[in-house]
Amino acid sequence: MLDWSPALYRRYEDERTRPAQELLARVPLAGASRVVDLGCGPGNSTELLVRRFPGAEATGTDNSEPMLASARERLPQARFELSDIATWQPAQAPDLIYANASLQWVPDHETLIPRLFASLAPGGVLAVQMPDNREEPTHRLMREVAAEAPWAQAIGDADKLRTRLLPLSGYYDLLAGEAARVDVWRTAYQHPMVSAGAIVEWVRGTGLKPFVDRLQADLQAGYLAEYERRVDRAYPPRSDGKRLLAFPRMFIVAQRKP
Repeated sequence: MLDWSPALYRRYEDERTRPAQELLARVPLAGASRVVDLGCGPGNSTELLVRRFPGAEATGTDNSEPMLASARERLPQARFELSDIATWQPAQAPDLIYANASLQWVPDHETLIPRLFASLAPGGVLAVQMPDNREEPTHRLMREVAAEAPWAQAIGDADKLRTRLLPLSGYYDLLAGEAARVDVWRTAYQHPMVSAGAIVEWVRGTGLKPFVDRLQADLQAGYLAEYERRVDRAYPPRSDGKRLLAFPRMFIVAQRKP
């Protein structure tokens, strides 16, 4: 996959940061010595951690150098490291492992989630937020168009381009046996968007990226045009002319026993 674009991601930073704030608000820690932001992106979520725990050693990790460069410029007081969440291990046990909209790109959650939880310090917290929109029109249409000619051959099996999430009960079961407490919930945000093109721009910075990255420029333009045409039908104008983008997200907060 080609590298991530911090500028494209930040066009909807307020909307992307809102669930990050709501996740952090449910973290039951009065203080922390070490906090880690897994998949920190351009540092908007790491900034929340620095504000909440000003005395903590804050580390952000990402697999994108452009995202890390943007994060370092934003938060020079924090440490940012290039790493792959699938193999990441902390040098010292953190009090908080925070993963906002990143673990949906990492496979094998049945192994990943318990491993991350086990790496916490006693009393530490694992806090996870993931988009749960695989079956929303935005994401069903990505796969639908990708399965058609002339894009199917270049894109391949579109069903494998994103990790299938477990149900909320599945994440609860992975953690509840070892945790002092587990809090899971799901929220569907409703984002007014000015046009179908704005919806495409939103998802192009994240979920649509693995699809368009596999296409040459001519095929990419055709794919995006057809995708936007179908998005336009799926999200009709509301009474004010805007399109209402439903965006479900899954939240998991689990605390280790002291």
